[in-house]
Amino acid sequence: MNSQSWFEVVNSDGIKPRTRIQSLWDFIAKKRYLMLFVFLPTLLVAAYYYIVAADQYQSEAHFIVSSSSGRSSSGGGLSGMLTGSSGGGDLASQTSAVPDYLKSHEAVAALSKQIDLVGMFQRPEADYISRLTADPLTPEALLRYYERMVKVHHDLETGITTLEVRAFRPKDAQTIAAHLLLLSEAQVNRMNRRRYQDAVATARAQVLDAQRQVAQVQRRMTAYRQNSRDVAPDVSGENQIRLVSSLKAQLATTQASLATMGGTISHSSPQYLALQRQVRSLQAQVAAQSAELTGGNATVAVNLGGFEDLRVQQEFAAKNYETAAAGLTKAQEEATRQQLYIVRVVDANLPVKSLFPQRERILLIVFAALFVAYGIGWLVIAGVKEHAA
Repeated sequence: MNSQSWFEVVNSDGIKPRTRIQSLWDFIAKKRYLMLFVFLPTLLVAAYYYIVAADQYQSEAHFIVSSSSGRSSSGGGLSGMLTGSSGGGDLASQTSAVPDYLKSHEAVAALSKQIDLVGMFQRPEADYISRLTADPLTPEALLRYYERMVKVHHDLETGITTLEVRAFRPKDAQTIAAHLLLLSEAQVNRMNRRRYQDAVATARAQVLDAQRQVAQVQRRMTAYRQNSRDVAPDVSGENQIRLVSSLKAQLATTQASLATMGGTISHSSPQYLALQRQVRSLQAQVAAQSAELTGGNATVAVNLGGFEDLRVQQEFAAKNYETAAAGLTKAQEEATRQQLYIVRVVDANLPVKSLFPQRERILLIVFAALFVAYGIGWLVIAGVKEHAA
């Protein structure tokens, strides 16, 4: 040590320290592009994710949209609904509408009214790159950031919708997920109301139309009774027919008696003449009552015919009303049977360990991508040099 400097000390492997350092610098100089374009960016990314990037916690929830009839949008049930039973395609579309709603401006606005959504995305522990920093904070900017932190996946095979919410605090992630589940249920209830109103509206309109027809026919019948001055034209017609029939029977009996009497006594006798006058009187009554029954425009037959027409219309309107009322009841039952509701398979959990950012995975991807890009660039440059030579 007295006769040699520190830089001249030889290690056990026979390499001087200065020679090793020089070799390291020579290697770095030789691989400077590899260091510059691969290792240095990787180190910068590692510095950000391990030193600067804030932890993000994820809360997850699973739910299914089903109907009161037991249908859901899962697997074979979906294909069966689309090809067979009524309402299946509509159920599938409304089931898909729930995830779409959770990713909409309307959901973000409703969520912001219930909780401090912006404040949760701007927590002090969040780093500048990860937190919500839009200025001015427009609804479009908030929605874009919201879509980064909230993921909704709908599996058509199982019918399960997966809701994933990330935040900078565990409780924030759970709170956002829980409120989104409540918003999903509220949206389903709104769709149920619209579905019920749409399904019943046509049937209710048919009932109202049938009611108007019944009322219209009833008014016409009342007016007809007033014009004809007959409360029950059908009863009056039947009475008139019975009266004519009775008079004709009496006339036939009297004529038979007159013929019998004419064979036994003189036609000039008082009895014969009296019976003859009775026959003429009955003939006059039969003619008068028959004329009232069938002759002229104001006869019983005319009144009864018009009344019968109105009664047929009344019966038809009544049957139409009964059919419409039964259709309304059936539509109400069907709409009620197809009511949708949310089935929570997995409720929003309170995360314990941060899952994001995925530092190791990101670093591996960055390093691999840079290394591949560097290798491609090196091959291109080497090919150009070889071609130029």
